[in-house]
Amino acid sequence: MSHITVCARFRPLSSKERRDHGDSVSVQSLDSETFIFKDEKEEDFTFSFDRVFYQGSEQVDVYEFLALPIVRDAVNAINGTIITYGQTGAGKTYSMEGPSILECDQQKKGLLPRVVDGLFQCIKSSDEATKYTIKLSMVEIYMEKVRDLFDLLKDNIQIKESKVHGILLSGVTEVSILDSTEALHSLSRGIANRAVGETQMNMASSRSHCVYIFTVQQEFPKDKRIRTGKLILVDLAGSEKVEKTGAEGKLLDEAKTINKSLSALGNVINALTCSPQGRANHIPYRDSKLTRILQDALGGNSRTALLCCCSPSPSNASESLSTLRFGARAKHIKASPRVSHNDDKYTKKHGTQSPSKDGSCERILNKLTEKLDIEDVNLLEELFILEGIFSYPNSVEDLELTLEDVALRTISSLQEALEELTLIL
Repeated sequence: MSHITVCARFRPLSSKERRDHGDSVSVQSLDSETFIFKDEKEEDFTFSFDRVFYQGSEQVDVYEFLALPIVRDAVNAINGTIITYGQTGAGKTYSMEGPSILECDQQKKGLLPRVVDGLFQCIKSSDEATKYTIKLSMVEIYMEKVRDLFDLLKDNIQIKESKVHGILLSGVTEVSILDSTEALHSLSRGIANRAVGETQMNMASSRSHCVYIFTVQQEFPKDKRIRTGKLILVDLAGSEKVEKTGAEGKLLDEAKTINKSLSALGNVINALTCSPQGRANHIPYRDSKLTRILQDALGGNSRTALLCCCSPSPSNASESLSTLRFGARAKHIKASPRVSHNDDKYTKKHGTQSPSKDGSCERILNKLTEKLDIEDVNLLEELFILEGIFSYPNSVEDLELTLEDVALRTISSLQEALEELTLIL
């Protein structure tokens, strides 16, 4: 068992910071992992992370240390998550995207375009007999609603949980991508739909948390095995002090919602690290949409990396210190990522692919309609899809056997089963 990877990155001083404080900075480098940070009261704090990227660091340095190992794992069916965290204007989106997702300057490219290139490079160098497919989804969490950035009509995506597949976004758009160019243009289209606003801290401040989901599926033709890994990148909206950002009206409401969700994330981090074993009796994942989506990433079955983005300026010392303390707590979260086999009972029997409804199962739903209200049938249908029962035509036999079970012959017993299944969802 290992801890999640936590790195700190200090951006260069802005022109405003130089005007206000000259070249003065709050951070003193000791080595590549340890530094001293001076708060607004001139008090020193020592921090140690897995790696510290100081002002002169390059984008490629961050990618190769923080992201590349996770990319390699994702291609081999081990889930991975990369999160950027920090105050507004600290360099999170620059670290994630670069100046633009379509940036041509190789030196300036951010984590996201490098991850895309890395995925296809890893696939290219893998066993030619293995078939890969990559699908991309993109959502933002805006004012506590999950919005599909590939389909703006889907502005309230529901978060579901499956025993087999973990946290899922019900009905979210999945775009198949065949190469890096296609992926980057899809990402550019989604990013253009993201909510941004101007504050005193940032001319184009992200007003939402943005989540990029790459689903990488491996198919081994020889033995018909299928493995699926998910790589999730999260560009968090910045934590804000209202008096600094000058937020009013809509911006103020957005800031309050952002801060509330980041506070919920902090509460989850605290709960996960409050006991010596790294586990608490209750982890409040359901307190926000953000923590719900990050449940798998923080709960152990993911190789997770956190990039704490900070300003080195004394004028932002308080906010930077808060970010660094968050990272120091997160470093104590334990992780046990494992290969994600499609090994539920249907997969073991039939070698199924990822869940999708098969037309031959309509007659099963028709049978259920005779016994239950249509709302209950729809719920069962959704559950069957989540749990992979509709993944393969032969699974119809399993469902028919279930219907013949004496315990499920009456409406009352079916409704009792539905109540139990609802708890799973």
